[in-house]
Amino acid sequence: MRHLKKALLALSVAIAVGACTPAQQSTETMPIAAEQKVAMKSGILTQNMDLSVRPGDNFFNYVNGTWLKTTEIPADKASYGNFAILADEAQEHVKAIIDTASQGDYAAGSDEQKVGDMYSSYMNIDNRNKVGVKPLKSEFDKIAEITNYDQLVEYFAYSVKYGYATPVSFFQYADFKSPNDYALYAWQAGIGLPDREYYFKEDEDGKKILAAYQAHIEKMFTLAGLEDGAKNAEMLLALETRIAQQHMKKEQARNWAENYDKLSMDELRALMPNFNWNVFIKASGFEMPETMIIMQNDFLAGIDKVIAETSLDDWKSFLQWGVINSSAGSLNMAMDKANFDFYSTVLYGVEEQRPMWRRATGLLNSTLGEVIGKVYVKQHFPPEAKQRMQVMVDNLISAYQVSIKDLDWMTDETRIQALEKLSKFTVKIGYPDKWKDYSALEVSDNDLFGNLRNAANVTYAEELAKQGKPVDKTEWGMTPQTVNAYYNPTANEIVFPAAILQPPFFDLEAEDAVNYGGIGAVIGHEIGHGFDDAGSTFDGDGVLRNWWTDTDREEFKTRTAKLVEQYNEFEPLEGIFVNGEFTLGENIGDLGGISIALRAYQMSLDGQASPILDGFTGEQRVFLGFAQVWAGKYRDEALKSQINTDPHSPAQFRANGAVRNVPEFYKAFDVKPTDALYLPEEERVKIW
Repeated sequence: MRHLKKALLALSVAIAVGACTPAQQSTETMPIAAEQKVAMKSGILTQNMDLSVRPGDNFFNYVNGTWLKTTEIPADKASYGNFAILADEAQEHVKAIIDTASQGDYAAGSDEQKVGDMYSSYMNIDNRNKVGVKPLKSEFDKIAEITNYDQLVEYFAYSVKYGYATPVSFFQYADFKSPNDYALYAWQAGIGLPDREYYFKEDEDGKKILAAYQAHIEKMFTLAGLEDGAKNAEMLLALETRIAQQHMKKEQARNWAENYDKLSMDELRALMPNFNWNVFIKASGFEMPETMIIMQNDFLAGIDKVIAETSLDDWKSFLQWGVINSSAGSLNMAMDKANFDFYSTVLYGVEEQRPMWRRATGLLNSTLGEVIGKVYVKQHFPPEAKQRMQVMVDNLISAYQVSIKDLDWMTDETRIQALEKLSKFTVKIGYPDKWKDYSALEVSDNDLFGNLRNAANVTYAEELAKQGKPVDKTEWGMTPQTVNAYYNPTANEIVFPAAILQPPFFDLEAEDAVNYGGIGAVIGHEIGHGFDDAGSTFDGDGVLRNWWTDTDREEFKTRTAKLVEQYNEFEPLEGIFVNGEFTLGENIGDLGGISIALRAYQMSLDGQASPILDGFTGEQRVFLGFAQVWAGKYRDEALKSQINTDPHSPAQFRANGAVRNVPEFYKAFDVKPTDALYLPEEERVKIW
């Protein structure tokens, strides 16, 4: 269940703010805090720049060109850039915390004992090799006992608890139209490749991936000690292809307002007459709800037929594959390596596995993340960082307020609603106020598979306990040691974990401009998610409802359509283009982020000239700080996968695609009509 909840959250936060034609400059003044009165270091990584490149031709290469020429992607990475660098640093800090727990003599049941023993259970590869695939036997025995479709549905519910494959996913989340209440959702699932489109690609690369996937399934069946690997692999690829045919496309799936449908259980049974929801709900442990929320009606109707028309024997093989595929990384070295060979090397081009200790820290971050996070914050997140970050967030919100008041295309009716939503944003910085309680989790130092099952049981029990209670809005969707940030529309909250508040995103020793371009643009991006194509369908209380006039919504769509067209023209690899519709939310976020961050910086100057540092004005350094954050390189396989599955544009286009729409960029870097990034004024996109 935790995997599906994260998937929904990921889709929820992948919504950004829009873009349109320039509005006139505000005549209104607002008080905005200026964090610094004395110049500090610029924070610009001048050693990474390539001054032979014209900023107006390729701003990304101008800012990061030397870094791009001199940096190699590590063998254990699919891509490499500032996110990966900071994530590696955070893992090293986490490793030190784990080492302290591992080396101490702590009482049984203490947080330190659990951290140390979970780590030991992963690192003890000799024991894992000795145990081999024996932990799977009990799962295979359960599957073998299935003799009818009701028992099959019962096992589907069981699979949800442990993250095994199931054609219909099921989870609890805030009701989009009543966000203080939890609701049960049904969601499309059942495929082993990253996205439905992988099953239908007719080019050479697509065919190679499908052939490799079929060979991988066959190999994993053999390693698991099961017979008929080749036969099952062929059947499973065909079955997953049929399931994928039912899947809603990713571009459609992000349209929450269009897709939301709350069905009574009788209506759901009518939609899926072959699926015994009574059996499923009972097996899940949840109380029978009066309604469930469905976001993909056509998928559920289609998968109902697929379930009924597929033999029990084939479904049992599907369940076996789900157990194998979900468990491979927690078993012996042979299973772990085979899993890596397909999911990392074939799909992303990664040459080597990460060191075991890095894989282990990743596991602990997902199972005991807030235990570690509590210590991480004490060691690596000083109070002054949180204080200064809060000032920047306040300044970005003030800049958004002025910008919304300035909009020349929005009616007052919608503007009032937008300002009300902005005033209701909740901000979370660094770490949660209330830490998770792991007292129910039992951890052994020599049973990795068992430890992960225990963790899944505890997480699932916590979900069951929430049913019928108000949504807990103190929860975080990321740990403090995560290098990322997010917007949650049902809580109307923006969240910034401690680990992202590091250079080059956020530098306590740097002058303001680079921080506005770095973390300021990230703040603006996340606020902007509340006003993009998807987030703007939620109000300030997190309710999915239409608060726009029809005229304003149509104008919004007209403006954002321009951004779709712009990004559709970007060609990261020959013949492969960015999907402007799929990436729209994030592209809106990037554009709004840098635009509002620049405005907030200018407001913070309070009419004073910006200092010149390293030969750059403050306005220039805001743009430079924005682009240096996105320094990054990709393996070709990883870049293709990102374009297929990730709502974010590749790094180069996050930088170039945003700045070319900002009028101040043209003035700051003397961009000419002959420059490659130049857009005529009427083609530049601005919304907020």
